[in-house]
Amino acid sequence: MKKFLILICTSLFILVLAACGSTNEGKATDDENKDDQSDEVVVEHELGKTTVKKNPEKVVAFDFGSLDTLDKLGIDVAAVPQQNIPSYLEKYASDDYENVGGLKEPDFEKLSEVDPDLIIISGRQADLYDQLSELAPTIYLGVDTTDYMASFEKNAGVIGEIFTKEKEVQAELDTIKDKASATAKKAEEANKSGLIILANDDKISAYGPSSRFGLIHDVLGVTAIDEDIEASTHGMNVSFEYVTEKDPDLLYVIDRGAVVDGESSAEVIVENKLMEKTKAYQNDNIIYLDSEYWYLSDGGLESVTKMIDEIDESL
Repeated sequence: MKKFLILICTSLFILVLAACGSTNEGKATDDENKDDQSDEVVVEHELGKTTVKKNPEKVVAFDFGSLDTLDKLGIDVAAVPQQNIPSYLEKYASDDYENVGGLKEPDFEKLSEVDPDLIIISGRQADLYDQLSELAPTIYLGVDTTDYMASFEKNAGVIGEIFTKEKEVQAELDTIKDKASATAKKAEEANKSGLIILANDDKISAYGPSSRFGLIHDVLGVTAIDEDIEASTHGMNVSFEYVTEKDPDLLYVIDRGAVVDGESSAEVIVENKLMEKTKAYQNDNIIYLDSEYWYLSDGGLESVTKMIDEIDESL
């Protein structure tokens, strides 16, 4: 009888051990799955939803604002479009990096050779999203100008999450937000009106709130001389008569030719006889903004910092 009881107890003990082992094995499997999942980031963006492996090795940045942020964070890339690359990012025009064509005309053959793990694009490549997505996970990180700072912060946060640089990104963003607040306060105290124009050959177009360059009004607090400017990528076509009629205290000029054609002509175009009648001209308040930051690479940690600095200095 005693032998029988011992046998039963031993059997029960073995069953309990087996059950515990099975439970622990299941827990380990669950933990492994969680680890696997944490190696990926699901990015929801304007053009879709993309799953990206964390810390991808071969990155192609078509968006210069994102390249700016990657560079600021010390994250290397494999390839960029080397045409019209901003001078402060000129190291990416060297042979150390693959040239994948132009901003609007990617070299798909070269892209296939690079075999990227991640492609980052913005507005200039939006129409090619489906084609690029066939080559590699592709995310859209263009800035939403109707809500500039929130969009900029989100994009920087995405890069921080993908490359496990969340703390570094947050530190940069905190500094930028403090700068922006200080400049907005300065603008309120200055109480000056402003107008933004893009000089393109012999033509000019105006930009107002919620536009491509609306950061000046919407975030940095410079009062718009005209609240009814049509918000569009290329701005609202205007004449110099329009500028003299509005007569802003501050005239901000972005020279497209300086970064697209390599020839600066804005000053010759803008400072004409008609413009000599304006307050901005007479008070030496025609401000030529750095077109590389404002036209080519806006939305980066470095570029946005410099953009805020320029407006702050103008006040």
